[in-house]
Amino acid sequence: MTISGEIWQAFIVCISAIFTQNILLSYFLGLCSFLSVSREVKASVGLGLAVTFVMATTTLLNWVAYHYILVPLGLEFFRFILFIIIIAAFVQFVEMAIDRYSPPLYYALGVFLPLITVNCAILGGSLFMIIRDYSFIVTSGYGLGSGIGWLLAILAMAGIRQRLVNERIPRGLQGPGITLIIAGMMALAFIGFSGVLQGR
Repeated sequence: MTISGEIWQAFIVCISAIFTQNILLSYFLGLCSFLSVSREVKASVGLGLAVTFVMATTTLLNWVAYHYILVPLGLEFFRFILFIIIIAAFVQFVEMAIDRYSPPLYYALGVFLPLITVNCAILGGSLFMIIRDYSFIVTSGYGLGSGIGWLLAILAMAGIRQRLVNERIPRGLQGPGITLIIAGMMALAFIGFSGVLQGR
């Protein structure tokens, strides 16, 4: 495939990862931090941007590590360990940067910032690009799209939850109940895009 063809495919995969194959609302990866941090829009923006940065960067690094280190040595079965090491290193970098330049956001995110290391959405993105046999260019589009899709999902959830603070909700649905109902309705809305665009 030509470079222009791969760039076009990367664009299609990126849009698909945002809407029709949203890693959070279609595959339900990364739900723990999504449900916990989405109480406030400000914290959701910070975590969403951090996840987007880590996702976009680590999928590329993991692609390089897999194809140029593990495959030539026949050590493909070590990909889980290597991927998590790379993800953990980048999360530490992001954590130090946020602590240095935005202490309020650092304290607002709390324990969920270091938990990006074990966010299954980050690891899932790296594993999907291996399973689907993406090229380096297409992987860049997929990593960016997956991160943006996660960011949009948590922003939408935070906006809805803030609007519901002053609403009268039946006692049995308050807290996790209404949150899971909203997440399910959002997932249905995003699945509605599936007939428009499919990226492999």
